[in-house]
Amino acid sequence: MWTSPRCGAETRNGTTCRAPAVHGKSRCRMHGGARRSGAPKGNQNARTHGEFTGDAAAERAQDRAVLNDTLKLLAELSRVAE
Repeated sequence: MWTSPRCGAETRNGTTCRAPAVHGKSRCRMHGGARRSGAPKGNQNARTHGEFTGDAAAERAQDRAVLNDTLKLLAELSRVAE
């Protein structure tokens, strides 16, 4: 029994779970290894607002790039003005 793979999930007190993992999975039955646990395949419930879509992520990356360029330009202009 003690040679079987362990769950390893973090418990509430910060230690790792020492229960045996379910056969074919990396977690025990209490930490997600139970049959039919987790969200169903193709679950769209977590994506109701579109914040994590590829388009939104690309737009945020572009905004960060423009902001960084602007900050660099302002820093350069302040050095030139001195």
